[in-house]
Amino acid sequence: MALPLSQDLRARIVRAVSEGSSIRQAAARFDVSPSSAVKLMQRVRATGSTAPAKIGG
Repeated sequence: MALPLSQDLRARIVRAVSEGSSIRQAAARFDVSPSSAVKLMQRVRATGSTAPAKIGG
């Protein structure tokens, strides 16, 4: 099972997107998968938080 992205990395991705990068550009810049960056931004837009979701049951 994969670990969640660090809080620092999450904040850098969100900052890059808010400064004008596309989500996929930010994902490539910080070497994370595009899907994880897209999910992160969806979570930030929905909740305003960069905290990872609960993993497992």
